[in-house]
Amino acid sequence: MLFSSLLFLYFFLPVTLILTVAVPRRFRNVALLAASLVFYAWGGVSYSLLMLLSIVFNYLMALGVSKYKGQTKARLVLGFCVFGNLLLLIIMKYSGFAVGNFNRVLHWFHHDPVKMREILLPAGISFFTFHALSYVIDIYRNECPVQKNPVRLALYISFFPQLIAGPIIRYHDIASQLTERRMTLDDFVAGAERFILGLAKKVLFSNVFALPATEIFATPVANQDAPLAWFGALCYTLHIYCDFSGYSDMALGLGRMFGFHFPENFNFPYLATSIKDFWRRWHISLSTWFRDYLYVPLGGNRKGPWRTYLNLLIVFFLTGLWHGASFNFIVWGFIHGAFLILERLFLGKWLERLPVVNLFYTLFVVVNAWVFFNAGNLHYAFDYLRMMYGRLPAGIVTRGIAYYLSPDFIIVSVLAVAGSFGLFRRMKNLDGLLPAWLLNGLMPLRYASLLVILFICSICLLCNTYNPFIYFRF
Repeated sequence: MLFSSLLFLYFFLPVTLILTVAVPRRFRNVALLAASLVFYAWGGVSYSLLMLLSIVFNYLMALGVSKYKGQTKARLVLGFCVFGNLLLLIIMKYSGFAVGNFNRVLHWFHHDPVKMREILLPAGISFFTFHALSYVIDIYRNECPVQKNPVRLALYISFFPQLIAGPIIRYHDIASQLTERRMTLDDFVAGAERFILGLAKKVLFSNVFALPATEIFATPVANQDAPLAWFGALCYTLHIYCDFSGYSDMALGLGRMFGFHFPENFNFPYLATSIKDFWRRWHISLSTWFRDYLYVPLGGNRKGPWRTYLNLLIVFFLTGLWHGASFNFIVWGFIHGAFLILERLFLGKWLERLPVVNLFYTLFVVVNAWVFFNAGNLHYAFDYLRMMYGRLPAGIVTRGIAYYLSPDFIIVSVLAVAGSFGLFRRMKNLDGLLPAWLLNGLMPLRYASLLVILFICSICLLCNTYNPFIYFRF
């Protein structure tokens, strides 16, 4: 079930809100857990059973780690827990990739391929697996107490706002909210506003860029030219940001409507002045997860420069692989890892002295890397980049840039670029310069504008069937 669907907006969400408010406070977790399981089961009941199995497994593992805390047995239980979670992830997400590449090797030696039934990827498996892993690891590290109430743990892992595409929430960040939160009118209003603006970012912006990005990347490279290839890459750059940050806005807004306060997941990444800065702003919950649970345990930057470079490559290799079972994602991860190493070697010092150049440098690297992220395969990605730089002769261009430059597209593009670079946040910060009586007088207009935005989004959803979320694939 999509947040940006009429079913969710006008049935699931209102019913869940009414149910949660209607039941006594001690049963609100049960109500939200039931709603979350229904939300996930909408995509397939069998995968709901898989998620429940993961919850039960990690609940028992956490109890074992807590019971044997300070003993060797605790480390053994933790190791078994990590192995079990990663095994599930590997089987469901990477087994087809592994078998496919193994069959290529067999083909070279003229052997028959290994046959394997196709496994459909359960939605959100990467996210709920990382939630569970961080919970058990934090118990082992004494960063949080074990949760003995299975309903609370199940709600933490399966809570529907962050279940399918994050953000990745640490258990210790919301442990107290699972027991002591309150649903207030102020939180509901702030959450609803955040949700509507995220919905607009998805429906009115991301979906507009999705069409040209999808069509251009589906066009044979021979039927493109350099301007069209750059246009497609830039459309995808705006599409993936509006799509994923819009989803995060909706997730944070939904959480707040139910009394949860989640940490931010985006901070205007296209304002980054380096690749290091980019990963402090893009998908913050994932980058900090890999930092705390992989980079630091590997030694971080504490074991000399060469070990640091190796750790960065390992982390970004796995970051790319986490996004998908494809060499495209691996190359995308290595590109970011390589530029992080270059910035540590010498590039970072140069960029500090070039305040405008560093912004264009970061965008240049990010846009080019997105080509690998979005391309269907490595061969297409390399050809696409060659076309961007005029290294391939253009054939018959079936649809040029002018085909996509409608007045609506131009207006949306201007607004999206302005929003991506923080213009609207700066305008919002002007509130402190206005007198309180004027702000209070403008509040009805503000809320009326939000209702108009919601209405426009609803009309667009009613008329448009192209409405996927990119990160549902991961």
